[in-house]
Amino acid sequence: MTDRQTPNGQLTLRTLAMPADANAAGDIFGGWVMAQMDLASGIRAAERARGRVVTAAVKEMAFELPMRVGDTLSIYTDVTRVGRTSITLTVEAWAQRYLTTTVEKVTAATFIMVALDRDGRPTPVPEE
Repeated sequence: MTDRQTPNGQLTLRTLAMPADANAAGDIFGGWVMAQMDLASGIRAAERARGRVVTAAVKEMAFELPMRVGDTLSIYTDVTRVGRTSITLTVEAWAQRYLTTTVEKVTAATFIMVALDRDGRPTPVPEE
């Protein structure tokens, strides 16, 4: 468990973990959690780039706690760096446990997104 008990960043995506997202033990697949983090990164980076973005890299991801069926997953994103064509985000996944007020950090990672033009080539990220 983490020392910090509150999420860092902007709430970008919220969804419910369903049985189809789980293994036989009822734990949610890590890949499903990562996919939700990728969606949130894409939303936030596309807003910042004012256009199309793709995932270039994911760094430093480790699962601290499991997600379970019925938990609400909240993804928080924080833009930490804007390069010429890239946007780096810190992304945190938090679970609100089913039918409780308990909220726990599940995992965090660094996502690097790249802005693309209409032809799919890297393009400069506009100034804010």
